[in-house]
Amino acid sequence: MGTLQPVGRVSKLFGTKGEVLLNLYDTFPVGFNMEEPLFVVIDGLAVPLFLERFERRGRSGALAVFADLDTASRAEELAGLEFSVEKGQPEITSENLSEAEGDGFYLENFVGFTACFLGDGRAGTIADFIDGDNPLFLLEVGGLEVYVPAVDELIASFNPDTREITFDLPDGLLELYLG
Repeated sequence: MGTLQPVGRVSKLFGTKGEVLLNLYDTFPVGFNMEEPLFVVIDGLAVPLFLERFERRGRSGALAVFADLDTASRAEELAGLEFSVEKGQPEITSENLSEAEGDGFYLENFVGFTACFLGDGRAGTIADFIDGDNPLFLLEVGGLEVYVPAVDELIASFNPDTREITFDLPDGLLELYLG
């Protein structure tokens, strides 16, 4: 086994069938392969844990179920423990991002991208991703804040190499903010 890199912490239990909430560090691999184990150190030994279920919850959280930890009391033993991956997990770069799209390219990855709009010459920057029941992108366009629903239907295209995203917005949405 190679060197371990800390990538998160088990926050707390979430349910009665072994579900746990995870706090993900910035070092958590974007294209994490669920077939690879996460490691926790118990009594000085790195113990591999395999995921049965993993659902991202915003930028830095996830809901997880580990194989063989199907009760609250078994999962509770993990609460507060830091987990790691073996170094060598692929990091997402502009060269391999398109390969990772189906394996975990999330809307929050667009923060920092240049935002363009079909049929409009203006451009801006995605300043933030606001997660929730109705996720939003916060854009800065011409010094003003613009909120755009973060839904696939409004994204016409994106290019990870140039870090540009093009939106196809409903008529009048930009004018609400920009006049």
